[in-house]
Parts: sequence; C-alpha cells; structure tokens
Amino acid sequence: MHPSASRMMSRWRPPGPLGLGGAPLGNLFAPIAEEEAEAAIEAAWAAGIRTFDTAPLYGLGLSEHRLGRMLRRRPRAEFALSTKVGRLLEPDQAAPREQHGYVGGLPFRVRFDYSAAATLRSIEHSLARLGLARIDTVLIHDPAEDTHGPAWRDRFAEAMAGAAPALTRLREEGVIRAWGLGVNSVEPCLLALEQADPDLFLIAGRYSLLDQGALARLLPACAARGASLIIGGPYNSGLLAGGGTFDYVPAAAWLVARRDRLAALCAEWGVSLKAAALQFCAAPEVVACVIPGARSAAEVTENVRLMAQPIPPGFWAALREAGLIHAEAPVPG
Repeated sequence: MHPSASRMMSRWRPPGPLGLGGAPLGNLFAPIAEEEAEAAIEAAWAAGIRTFDTAPLYGLGLSEHRLGRMLRRRPRAEFALSTKVGRLLEPDQAAPREQHGYVGGLPFRVRFDYSAAATLRSIEHSLARLGLARIDTVLIHDPAEDTHGPAWRDRFAEAMAGAAPALTRLREEGVIRAWGLGVNSVEPCLLALEQADPDLFLIAGRYSLLDQGALARLLPACAARGASLIIGGPYNSGLLAGGGTFDYVPAAAWLVARRDRLAALCAEWGVSLKAAALQFCAAPEVVACVIPGARSAAEVTENVRLMAQPIPPGFWAALREAGLIHAEAPVPG
C-alpha cells in the first residue's frame, strides 16, 4: 500500500537534530550506576534534547525502566519516545547476568516473535516498564540478516504479516504517531517500503563518515515516500570516536586507515572528527534526528557541543576532493 500525497505530507517526524540513544543505559558492555544513568538523561533534557530511543533488548528492560523513571517527571507533550517490538522478554530467575552484550540486566530472556499478538503484548509490557501511557514511535527490531542469518527473510515476512499491519492500525487509531524498522542494514528498509507503509527507519551505522551505504537507494526511497530516518551509530560503535571497533567488533585495517585519513584532514582544518561525524549524519533532508548513545552526562554534553560546533564549508569540499565522502552525499550548510 502506497500512501496518498496528503498522507506523505502529514507524516510525523521526531524532533532533532540530536536525540539520545538508550542502549548504553541498559548497561551495554559495562554497568552504569543508577545515578550516572539518571544524570545522563537529565543532561540531555537540560540541553534541549527531546527525542529518546530505547528497546526491551537494552538491558532486558533496564533501559526502559531508567528512561521512564526520568521522563515521567516531564510533560508528556514535550518529548518524543521510541521503543521496539519483535523481542518479548520472558521472566527467568536463572537468566545469565550478561546477555547479548548487556551486563547486569534484569532477569529475563529474549524470545523473538514478530506476530501481531506479540507486537501488542510487547507494547503493553514496554508501557508498564516505562510507566507511561503513550509511545510515539514503535520500531520493528532487527528483522535482518545480521540478527537472523540466512533465515532473515522468513522473519522479515513474519514481521510484514504480523507486526506491520498491527502497527499501521495503531497509527490509524492514534495510539502511536509512527512506526518503522530499527535495523543495521539497508535491505530490510527498502523491502518494508515496497510491502507496507512505514513512516521512518532507525538505521544504525549505515550512514556515517565511514559507511554511506544508505545513500544510493535508501535516502532517495525515503524522500519519494515522505519517510524519514533516525541515524544511530554515528561513530560506527567507536571507530570515529577514537576507539578501535566498527559495528562492535575489531575494525578491519582498511577501515582504521580510512578513519586515520579522516582524522588527518580534520587536523588540517582544525575540526573535531566527532563533530564532523555527527554533523555529516544530520545533513540529509530525510534525516530527522541523530541519536548517539551516551553513558554519562559528560558524554551527552559533549555530543550537544559537537553538533553545534562551527565547521568551515571548505572542509566538506576537501573531504569530497579526497574521496573520503561520496560525491553525492549532502553536507551541512
């Protein structure tokens, strides 16, 4: 089903240019003290951030608990919140303390289920964990090859037959404002645009200074349908922020070399690589918001500063000339 022209014009977009990604708040790779998590969320609010993203997976419910506890203190009309469906949390007192990269999460195990019934149940569970009466955006989480391997198309088909029509109905009833996919790859997004009527996509790592894989097909497809993008992983899990991982695994030598070339050009122009990474992600018109994760108030404050840091127009031209960004990639300004 393709939307009418009026539907395309009226699609809701989360406020940007900067949001807060909630995966670190679920103790991703290392625990965060409650007071540190609260301080990070408080710093985001104080800096004017009004888009917050979470998921049941993040700490097996811990991220939702933490965000909900802080956001319940704020006027509900003043922020946008997204969470995800596709993974149901089932209580298990014997669940390992470390699962899926999350350390010291809550005592649940994950069961994949992309059916309509599981989608509605997942939303109800998320609302209870958040302590809120409404979620703005619901994203179908990871119906993609990096999560499901060769069987991913079967899981994607389940999502299109179950979750997608259920979420479309909730949108039409005014229960949610928008729905889409939350994935790390382009192909599921393109298929969803062909088979359903999503409003937006949260795509992580596929539109960045290091990887512009979403540029050729996804950006124009979204523009044609009036859909928008939320960009996750603007630092490619750390490689653009001084770390050594790309997509959460040790980065290949060629990626490290490319990052080093970017860093060298940044040094020539007196530009922060992290500022360039954030601002580059926000430049396309279809991008509603960029949502780096943060583990502390200091990281949140730094991201806000970097997003606003002036960058000379000539720097972007120099990146193009050096072949470090695609010739057709939009740039700030």
